Amino acid sequence: MTIALRYAAYSDVGCLREGNEDSGYAGQNLLAVADGMGGYAGGEVASSIAISSIRRLDSVTHRADEMAETLQKAVEQANASLSRRIMEEPQLENMGTTLTAMLWSGSRVALIHIGDSRAYLLRGSRFEQITHDHTLVQTLVDEGKITEEEVATHPQRSLILRALDGKSPVDPDISVSEAKPGDRYLLCSDGLSGVVSKKTIHETLATESDLHAAARKLVDLAIRGGGPDNITAVVADVIEIENDREGPTRDSQVVGAAGQRSEGVESTDTPARRAQELRSGDTAEMDPIRDDGSDGPSYSGSSQDSYDDSYEDYEAPPSERRAPPAGAPEYRTRRWWPMVLVFLVVVAVALGAAYYFGRQYVDSQFYVGPSRSGETVAIYQGIDTDIAGFSLSEQREDTGIALNDLSEADREHVSNNIPADSLENARETVEALREGTAAAAEKPGSEAGDRGGAPEEGTG
Repeated sequence: MTIALRYAAYSDVGCLREGNEDSGYAGQNLLAVADGMGGYAGGEVASSIAISSIRRLDSVTHRADEMAETLQKAVEQANASLSRRIMEEPQLENMGTTLTAMLWSGSRVALIHIGDSRAYLLRGSRFEQITHDHTLVQTLVDEGKITEEEVATHPQRSLILRALDGKSPVDPDISVSEAKPGDRYLLCSDGLSGVVSKKTIHETLATESDLHAAARKLVDLAIRGGGPDNITAVVADVIEIENDREGPTRDSQVVGAAGQRSEGVESTDTPARRAQELRSGDTAEMDPIRDDGSDGPSYSGSSQDSYDDSYEDYEAPPSERRAPPAGAPEYRTRRWWPMVLVFLVVVAVALGAAYYFGRQYVDSQFYVGPSRSGETVAIYQGIDTDIAGFSLSEQREDTGIALNDLSEADREHVSNNIPADSLENARETVEALREGTAAAAEKPGSEAGDRGGAPEEGTG
């Protein structure tokens, strides 16, 4: 009995991230998913380095009893590559990546795992997660401090305890098991497993006989769930070559950041690297799968779905590039514009409401103060302040009362503005000032009385 793999790999940037920091790989002997993290594009660099380091194992035949050791050494080399890159570019110090990979030798499969990307196995009616998350919340679940249901809302659910970071010793989980024809494996980043429930993943893998359709649907489900993170899924069926009419997949597939970069495989300036950069586009588009039996490299949208080593140094002229096959499903290229539109509408509504209620408040305020000329008393509507050169008050009435006719105390009050609840209240304040002025003028010894009633000097 000869067994082989038929596989499909897809990656999507999700709905909220600007770039894809996930990387995925699927080949005849190797399946892998890496979920990068870190600022300054560190995540995509880290996941690309991890996949580029480990993908070399796909082209070599391995003895079943040496696969675990081979995987361990490959992961250690990936970690060393991260360390060297950090030394060259210190701004990448905080980068790191998860890695979940499966290496095959006949029916034997070795699984290596570090971080919170996951591997699942569907065997008949049995479905199980075959990796263990290296996260704080999983540790709390293991210790019985929180339940599985509480993980989704835990404030530290994203805290990873183990990862490839180029600084810490590599401490992955490694296991070796026996694969059987009919098995279906799923490797995915937490952008899928953190959004789509285990039950839904099980139902999708069990009901979608076509693995390409299953992989696409899983990614679509994560997007419908909000797509808060990058999403990568690698689905593989174990087949018995003698009894399978379709046969195994022949071409390797690279998706996500590793499909856009070539970390650790080529120098930074080679024809293949420049060609890949020219092809690289928005990683929000799902990386498509190359059809079995197709000739040469195939393209869809802006990214190359898979490639053979014989094409790495070849860039077809624009006139020779193949268009997507007729009837191929169209996947979204950008999903951020509806969110931007909603944000702008919300901001506009908030600003409009703030202006309306602010204007209502300002128009309800009155005060008595010096007129614009500074010589008389006036009634104002609004608030005595300016914003960006615009006055928030308007002079409603000039009362004609001279400031110099007021008593010293009233003049000081007016100069500091006398608030009023309404226009009527402001007018009452003005009348009180007017009466005070009249009383002061009639008072013997006042300045006005002195001017009008002082006796003239004369002959006596």
